[in-house]
Amino acid sequence: MVIMAASTSSLTFQPILERIAEEIERTPGRGRPADYIPALAACDPRRFGMAVAELDGTVYGVGDWREPFSTQSITKVFTLALDLAREGDELWEHVGREPSGNPFNSLVQLEYENGIPRNPFINAGALVVTDRLQTRTGDAAGELLAFLRAESGNTALDFDLDVAASETANGDRNAALAHFMAAYGNIDNPVPALLDQYFRQCSVRASCADLALATSFLARHGVRADGTRLLTRSQAKQINAVMLTCGTYDAAGDFAYRVGLPGKSGVGGGVIAVVPGRCTLCVWSPGLDERGNSVAGVAALDRFTTLTGLSVF
Repeated sequence: MVIMAASTSSLTFQPILERIAEEIERTPGRGRPADYIPALAACDPRRFGMAVAELDGTVYGVGDWREPFSTQSITKVFTLALDLAREGDELWEHVGREPSGNPFNSLVQLEYENGIPRNPFINAGALVVTDRLQTRTGDAAGELLAFLRAESGNTALDFDLDVAASETANGDRNAALAHFMAAYGNIDNPVPALLDQYFRQCSVRASCADLALATSFLARHGVRADGTRLLTRSQAKQINAVMLTCGTYDAAGDFAYRVGLPGKSGVGGGVIAVVPGRCTLCVWSPGLDERGNSVAGVAALDRFTTLTGLSVF
């Protein structure tokens, strides 16, 4: 069966997802799970799920699309949105908007740039955003969880405390990043309290269906599932732009080239993507490439935009 690109008004996502899943199943070489986080190391790299959520909340899925997984850095998108909604452009005085060109946990750039992280999606930048949300809410991780539950409609979403503990036990580099930025006055809260918030934030377990729905506010230009506005249209554009240029670590250029959508990956194997004004996607497969992105996940999104013609370009 050959599926040709269709107009957005006549597009049916389910057969496209099934076609992609069949192709992924035949693909050898799925990468390796994130073995530097012991709680993630045992994941089967051949697991695969994919979901598409339309703006009205209709969700299509295939494979393990309802299987919860460790969201990890995907949550950085939501904490960014929650903080940007509260403080607006002041946030950008504390974190940049440029691709890093270095690994997501690099210390090198911080010294050159006086403790200002290059973007909000590398670990240093996400720590700054979480810190600022913590200052404004008193419970950044709790605020994130409440938002994800509301937008996904899944009140059972929760932290995985085993994963959070595993990351805490192996979190020396993140602690170093936070202390370094604190020395430059770019962290407000005590570093141990910040790290607790950050590791809990990254430990949230959610499915492809949950995350596709939760991301839909970015496809709706800042409007939440209940019709209220979280972000201005301009702020939603800003987050989508930073996702496109910075959302897949130092492979963002290749992701934009292959997929052509704003996206954000996590080392749990998930990737979210946004088609503004049309739909949102989440794909999960735990096997990662050397840059920390899901091998099958990026391939599936590449096929999706090829088969549907849906892209920001």
